[in-house]
Amino acid sequence: MSTSFRRLIYAALVLLSLSAHSQQKVDFFKNLPKNANPVDVGKRLSERFLARPHSTFGAFKATPPNEITYPDACAWYGALTFAQRTGDKTLQQRLIKRAELLLNEEAHLIPYAKDVDRAVIGIIPLEVYNQTGDQRFLKIGLIPANEQFKTLSPDEYAKLPAEIRDRYAKGYSWHTRFWMDDMYMITALQSQAYRATRNPTYLDRTARLMIAYLDTLQTPNGLFYHANDVPFYWGRGDGWLAAGMAELLTILPKDNVYRPRIIQGYKDMMQTLLKFQDKNGMWHQLLDDPTAWPETSGTAMFTFAFITGVKNGWLDEKTYGPAARKAWISLCGYLDENNDLREICEGTNKKNDRQYYLDRKRITGDLHGQAPMIWCAMALVK
Repeated sequence: MSTSFRRLIYAALVLLSLSAHSQQKVDFFKNLPKNANPVDVGKRLSERFLARPHSTFGAFKATPPNEITYPDACAWYGALTFAQRTGDKTLQQRLIKRAELLLNEEAHLIPYAKDVDRAVIGIIPLEVYNQTGDQRFLKIGLIPANEQFKTLSPDEYAKLPAEIRDRYAKGYSWHTRFWMDDMYMITALQSQAYRATRNPTYLDRTARLMIAYLDTLQTPNGLFYHANDVPFYWGRGDGWLAAGMAELLTILPKDNVYRPRIIQGYKDMMQTLLKFQDKNGMWHQLLDDPTAWPETSGTAMFTFAFITGVKNGWLDEKTYGPAARKAWISLCGYLDENNDLREICEGTNKKNDRQYYLDRKRITGDLHGQAPMIWCAMALVK
């Protein structure tokens, strides 16, 4: 065999090797820095949640709350799911034991489901039921899920604002107010009810409502205004919707009639979010304003939506994997020595005033930010 022929064979083998190597699947969520290990971060954040009393809105206060708030519920749900996915039985049992108080001495802290923020507490007993099969939790978890889409009495209907009555008449939940926050709160609860019962009614009605929110609030660039009368791309507000779509798409069957519209709305949003991510991997308090401050709770929600999309094959991993990785690593740098996340936007109502959003307080350790960080860890370890 001539020398030149041997060289040709060697070159061909090298090319084949390089080609095979280039086709290997790259996992952008492996070999993370030590401070960004999702098992460790999720564990520390869950322990931090357990070490605190139930939260009030805003900063933690000495006065006990008179009801469990939605940020508390969102963090609790994340911690329960994280514990199950990592096989941490001790953490799981401690979280469930805390939930058992809702059956007796803390039952009074479960609010009446008069709006989306108060109804979402149902995700906790429903998740405990999903993990344990304890019928007591199924019973109390389905109460707010069913209340959310109940048939109103004439007196109840008459008390609704005119715009809500119109939406209810179209078959939507009487909680429908067309704020983008809603489509995490409603979606999470109805999805949990579906997981617990496998009754497609829960899934179909929330999917139909999600499309109504897409048609009403999503703008041509894929992002969402806070509300019809508030034309601002508020970071965490868009984050709630991104997380809600990711949650829903995870369980929505591929042949569901509503899925194509929702997956398109999700992809349109993700594509534009990619353009607004800054060089450090963060998103800002107002998404389209690079001079606004980098905000962690919204960034964590978008990171969760990216991770979920990549892992489920809805998003191109070579495009969105590096963005999700960069965001997660950056977020972990915002955790302080107490495992509290910094630079979280305080609880925010809607207001048609740009400066109102820019001037919102930046707080540390609030569950609006702690919760989606746990969701990210939960998604990374799945």
